[in-house]
Amino acid sequence: MNLGDSFHSAVLSIVRNKLRSSLTMLGVVIGVGSVITMIGIGEGTKQKSLENIQVMGSNMITIMPDWRRNGQSGGSANATLKTEDVDTIKAQVPTVELISGAVNGGVTAKLGNRSAQTRVQGCEPQMAIIRNATKMLQGQWFNSADNDMMERKAVLGWQVYDNLFAGDNAIGTTIKVKGQNYEVVGVVAYKGGTGMMNPDDQIYVPLKTAQKRLFGKDTLDFISVQAMDTDLMPTTQGQIEDALYAKRKTASGDALFRVFNQGEQLEQIQQQSKLLSYLLAGIASVSLLVGGIGIMNIMLVSVTERTKEIGLRKAIGAKAEGILTQFLLESIVMCVLGGALGVLFGWVAIYVVSPLLQVPPIVNIQAVIVAFTFSLMVGVFFGLYPAIRASRLQPIEALRYE
Repeated sequence: MNLGDSFHSAVLSIVRNKLRSSLTMLGVVIGVGSVITMIGIGEGTKQKSLENIQVMGSNMITIMPDWRRNGQSGGSANATLKTEDVDTIKAQVPTVELISGAVNGGVTAKLGNRSAQTRVQGCEPQMAIIRNATKMLQGQWFNSADNDMMERKAVLGWQVYDNLFAGDNAIGTTIKVKGQNYEVVGVVAYKGGTGMMNPDDQIYVPLKTAQKRLFGKDTLDFISVQAMDTDLMPTTQGQIEDALYAKRKTASGDALFRVFNQGEQLEQIQQQSKLLSYLLAGIASVSLLVGGIGIMNIMLVSVTERTKEIGLRKAIGAKAEGILTQFLLESIVMCVLGGALGVLFGWVAIYVVSPLLQVPPIVNIQAVIVAFTFSLMVGVFFGLYPAIRASRLQPIEALRYE
């Protein structure tokens, strides 16, 4: 019996037992599909996270107070950021292109009988460039004079605008923020961010207006900096830390501020997403192994059921290699078919699940190849022992088997 005959016989055996073969392949289908789906969802989550970071602005560095050290000696008075810190950075860090202090807090914004729970960010007008919010749907940003005069002017994020105006013209309209009247001068175009710092769910007002009129404080919640170039991010971060350390430290020498590099955040997200993808793929691979064990079990049952057939074939001259090839091909064919259906299942699952999780659907071709190859290896590995067992049956004992 040549290889073609062995393959034909293997396929006929699978077709004769359609239900059993289908249930046997199910484990492989679920395993391959799960691996592809998990990795695809992981890749989509990574891309969405990176987009959320990038939508906040390029070449950005953020400085925040480190309140964890507030109880340490010298910490209570200095664990704040002030306008003078912005001036210090401007004077001592030449690689800073733009800088703005900022304050923020939760508020209720109202227009007539409509209201929106959102956040106000008080900032200087250059924050629009730092945070990549220069593309306007309507109007324009407030200017430096508005900040100096503490004008009650507001720029709305897209989500706030949609909640309050539902597509109508907002420019020149007065809204209430914490009971105060603010003139809407601009609406930022949709950016697609998420989370507490979602740029679409913000109202931007002049920094001094927010400090004095809304929140009643002279400190800053954070400082945003744009470096001159991406390659200068580490240098800029180090110079900022050196410039602030002289004034913002505890008696024991601990810094009372934290500096976050946008590039470092992107790198951390990529590393965490990669680990998550590996973890999910490992968990999904367990079902593929379980499917392989199911194939071995069914193949052993098949050898037992066909013992007399094997004995008869050997009695009329069939070789052990031919028997081994036929049973091994049965296992491989089931795994290949299961793997192909699993790829289709995983592909469809990604496009079904991704919209529910609000992440982009990404089919990782490398994951498809690896999962399909693994299913083929499962067929060889778990089908080899039953095939060897079938090939070693003695003709006389096999013919007498009941």
